[in-house]
Amino acid sequence: MADIPDISIVVPVYGSDGTLVKLYERVRDAVARIPASFELIFVDDCGPGHPWELINEMAQRDPRVIGLKLSRNFGQHSAIMAGIDMARGKWLVIMDCDLQDQPEEIPRFWAKAQEGHDIVVGRRVERQDSFFKRQTSRFFWWFFVYMTDQESDATQASFGIYSRKVVEVVKKMPEQPRVFPLLVRWAGFKITPIDIEHGKRTEGKSSYNLSRKLSLAANSIVSYSNKPLKMCVQFGFFMAFTAFCFGLWLVLRYFLFDYIPTGWTSVMVSLYFLSGILLFGMGVLGVYIGRIFNQVKARPLYVVRERTPVATGDDSF
Repeated sequence: MADIPDISIVVPVYGSDGTLVKLYERVRDAVARIPASFELIFVDDCGPGHPWELINEMAQRDPRVIGLKLSRNFGQHSAIMAGIDMARGKWLVIMDCDLQDQPEEIPRFWAKAQEGHDIVVGRRVERQDSFFKRQTSRFFWWFFVYMTDQESDATQASFGIYSRKVVEVVKKMPEQPRVFPLLVRWAGFKITPIDIEHGKRTEGKSSYNLSRKLSLAANSIVSYSNKPLKMCVQFGFFMAFTAFCFGLWLVLRYFLFDYIPTGWTSVMVSLYFLSGILLFGMGVLGVYIGRIFNQVKARPLYVVRERTPVATGDDSF
């Protein structure tokens, strides 16, 4: 049996052909500065370009490189879970493939973790992203915290190091979808942040457009909170109480002042308003029922189509 590495580095890959070799070289050089062995796991999530050929070539030259190719695009967080399931290391590092997560920070994560911390994550003090992306990310985390009542920080992401104890807890959670940083926060382990330098994107653009951000927000909130359902119930009680009070007021006016309410427009507006509220509540309930339906089917989060063979070459590239 092969020796268990000290660190498993999981990298979900979506395009970014031009950064993969640089990422490997910088990871190799960075980890060489600490007394730790490593394995580098690339998970090809079937994005644009041809990253699988590059991953295969690196794996043939260096046995520490492992590649997984999924059968289709399952999404970033499913790709992360595929890498986590494959990882054997005592510690786990999650990072993106676009070099905005800089490998040179890994020795700092490692040193901090050796002080007795189970989780050390990077805090991006100055994000090298567009103004629109920074603002949408800030709004997403604000809205997520409000809807789930969980503490979170928009400056922190998945990039960090996690102990095997944390990884095993996350792997036991069966729900879908599994968003790794949210599961880590739910598990309750203390998260130790350190300030890191966020790199500029050197190739392409982020695959997280507005539509995908909204989809991720909706999936995350529905998966990790039932607060939308509670809000629908609370609003329903509020509307019912308001309608009861207004009806009581009309009855009193009829008997005390001989007043007969009129106004077809106000009736129709109220009818359409309440109908919209009812449809909204039914839609929220339907989303949760759909999530239950997907969960009980118990389909896998991902399907691996191909894996790089065990390499026997040297570790130079």
